[in-house]
Amino acid sequence: MLSTVGRYRHGDPLDERTTLAPMARNDLRDDLHAQVIKSIEEGARPVLGCGPEKGAGAYYPVSILDGIRPDMTAGREELFGPVIAILRARDEAEAIRVANETTFGLGGSVWTGDTGRGERVARQIQAGAVFVNGLVKSDPRLPFGGIKDSGYGRELSSLGMHEFLNIKTVWIR
Repeated sequence: MLSTVGRYRHGDPLDERTTLAPMARNDLRDDLHAQVIKSIEEGARPVLGCGPEKGAGAYYPVSILDGIRPDMTAGREELFGPVIAILRARDEAEAIRVANETTFGLGGSVWTGDTGRGERVARQIQAGAVFVNGLVKSDPRLPFGGIKDSGYGRELSSLGMHEFLNIKTVWIR
């Protein structure tokens, strides 16, 4: 994982060599960094990155925090940026329980060598989207949106289009 993550490169979004876009604004980058620092102070172990890039732009490197617990900042708040928070579970049942106890439910991923098992676990996780052996991402062909405190409704796909319509019925006798 470290070799893959280490290959991401910040830069001009129009440059084909750029593989990681900047965050939307400097204050969002700074908020993300504050969450990372607080998590480290709470006992998380920084593995990679975990500090803003020098220079102009709202760049934050791909970062990895290990040893996350549900009571830590990175375990109870959404991290909107390139930070991987690793929370380890003893077994499948604990992983599902921890995933479902959060107040958030935008998306999750299940990583496994057994895709049948991955699908079974994914169906038990309370989130708007769960990917098996893939990162959570929007795809215009699929409806995308969260549950719980991560929003309501869907966007994208033909199903998501209905969220932006106000369908009206007119009936005349």
